[in-house]
Amino acid sequence: MAIESNMLQIGTKAPKFTLPDTISGKNLNLDQLQSTQATLVMFLCNHCPYVKHVNEGLVKLANDYIDKGVSFIAISSNDVKNYPQDAPDKMKKVAELEKYPFPYLYDESQDVAKAYKAACTPDFFLFDGEMKLVYRGQMDDSRPSNEKPVTGSDLRKAIDLVLDGKDVTEKQIPSIGCGIKWKN
Repeated sequence: MAIESNMLQIGTKAPKFTLPDTISGKNLNLDQLQSTQATLVMFLCNHCPYVKHVNEGLVKLANDYIDKGVSFIAISSNDVKNYPQDAPDKMKKVAELEKYPFPYLYDESQDVAKAYKAACTPDFFLFDGEMKLVYRGQMDDSRPSNEKPVTGSDLRKAIDLVLDGKDVTEKQIPSIGCGIKWKN
């Protein structure tokens, strides 16, 4: 069943966290990873068809903007007891296979997902240089079932506005995907 983003309040300060990076094996925190330009926090997982559908586009998006000073952070918060395909060792394999140019963090406690009010995978939160939320919503209007190409147009527009020092004023459409798999 597809779930929409909760649409966290614009202007919210990014909740702090320290989580293990499944790629490097190091604990990383928001202060280390954030950018003075813009930071995109993404809630992903391995098994969701919506995430699989956008993975290639996410990598392209990140590769297009990392050199412009934008930081990308992926987090998986799914319950791995009931969804073992989302376990940290498998997260590392997916990150390597997809060539993620960003850390892929594991939120075992699910506290970070709760702090961000994340609801689905993928779920996107774009923060400005002061770590205030300026955009939350869909990457674009492509879905696994609608034949539209993955362009990242909504996120690209928001990131470009932030990099130009402008407000993100366009209508923000919730992301849609698999619900986060909460622990019982």
